[in-house]
Amino acid sequence: MTAASKETQRQRRTWRRQAARYDRSVGKAELTMLAGSREWVGVRASGRVLEVAVGSGRSLPYYPAGVEVVGIDLSPEMLAIARRRAAELGRTVDLREGDAEALPFADGEFDTVVCALALCSIPQPGVALAEMARVVVPGGSVVLVDHTRSDRALVYAGQWLIERISIPLQGEHLTRRHRAEVEAAGLEVVEHERLRSGSVERIRATRPR
Repeated sequence: MTAASKETQRQRRTWRRQAARYDRSVGKAELTMLAGSREWVGVRASGRVLEVAVGSGRSLPYYPAGVEVVGIDLSPEMLAIARRRAAELGRTVDLREGDAEALPFADGEFDTVVCALALCSIPQPGVALAEMARVVVPGGSVVLVDHTRSDRALVYAGQWLIERISIPLQGEHLTRRHRAEVEAAGLEVVEHERLRSGSVERIRATRPR
């Protein structure tokens, strides 16, 4: 087993263990530093949508009516929660177990690909972004929101300290920077903004026609 596949297996175990308490823990952050992020993602989704690392389905309420949503996640426990959430919302969502670094879909299968608050813990984010670029149609959008390294020294110092715990505990990185990886995947960035003292990044990129 390669180092990358071992890390993926570790992530699967982590999110299987944390599924039951995930909504409580992330819900607090989404009311403060991540406020508005899932809404930002949702309004940029159209057509056939793939959400990579859909987790417990916290983005599902924000997708427009009429879009067709497919979601993948490493954790069957997370997917079970997402299915309950979809049922409560009255939405039909195709939820499958799968790996962001090896998406089980054909080239150009989706109009929009979304990844919300997951690139921070995907072992090889560049590989995952290349897969997202592969499965989106030419002219389609890849929409991302995640933690990123702040340019403010004091904020970055706090992020660095948190990572001393978060990386070994659950493989969560707060200081990755994804724009260069997005562009390396062959995508063109058309929207880019940083919030909360530069610690949260939102990107919408398109696959050239």
